[in-house]
Amino acid sequence: MPVRLHFGEDDFLRCRFALSPLWETQEAVRTLKRPDRHGYHAHWLRRIRAAADTLDLSGLWLVMPRRGHSPDWLGAPPIGPAAGFEEEIAAVRAADPEAARADTARSLADTPGALDSPRGRAWLADPVRMIRELSDAVEEVWHTLLAPDWPRLRALLEADIAFHSRRLAEVGLGGLLPEVNRRCGWRAGTLTVETHVEYERHLGGQGLVLMPSVFSWPDVISGFEPPWQPTLVYPARGIGGLWAEPADRLPDALVRLLGRGRAAVLTALDEPAGTSALASRLGLAPSSVSAHLTALRDAGLLTSRRYGHQVLYERTPLGIALASGG
Repeated sequence: MPVRLHFGEDDFLRCRFALSPLWETQEAVRTLKRPDRHGYHAHWLRRIRAAADTLDLSGLWLVMPRRGHSPDWLGAPPIGPAAGFEEEIAAVRAADPEAARADTARSLADTPGALDSPRGRAWLADPVRMIRELSDAVEEVWHTLLAPDWPRLRALLEADIAFHSRRLAEVGLGGLLPEVNRRCGWRAGTLTVETHVEYERHLGGQGLVLMPSVFSWPDVISGFEPPWQPTLVYPARGIGGLWAEPADRLPDALVRLLGRGRAAVLTALDEPAGTSALASRLGLAPSSVSAHLTALRDAGLLTSRRYGHQVLYERTPLGIALASGG
């Protein structure tokens, strides 16, 4: 099912990139509940498991259906290009109670049993209490699980924005959007995103926010409704190497398994890279690196994607586990 976002003439002038610590906090909570998101984040999940067990996440999970609507007021598009968490959570706490009530009721209806649960009924009867309790829960998750790693997450998100900003200058918006993610298509002024929901919106001069995300992987998310600015959330580049600790030397076991050349290529892919960049970094012939990349991809240790005239390679969860000894 597709999301279709129709651009008018003024919308091209109001497209921007942004990142959001509030969004990452909520998507981290969702990742804890969804095994299909664990792959690239397995190391982080193991590290924070004890801390996560001290948190009561049941209220947040109540408004995070596996398929369906999540409340926009709780996870709104970012209010600025690089807003801090405190600024974003203050905006959440200032949500209009009646609008938040109607928005949350849709989410509760999409979570089996939530609408008639004691907590769900209490929230809809007292939306001021609902806003306070959900805001408190998000803030506790931020300080417990996300804030310690935010410098690392922010660096990766900013690197993604820098890369795609250069691509925007090179190929324009119509060329960039299909590159952001393979589920995105562009034709005649309409962005089509293949997702699990069907949604259509004319941007109406508001433009589009492009937001890379670490914890939304592997999903591409859109569908925000007025008055929220239309937003496209996509997996950031380089997630594959985010949690891997750099090795001082090639692990002997990995060399015995793959050979020195392929082991060197696999461990060098801390972020997506092409053949020429890897060859220069490793001091190997491009033809040798190309052969190693093909073999590693065929073995399920790498994935490849085309960006313009180059092909970028990135480690799969299995490749990350082998490279990091996990």
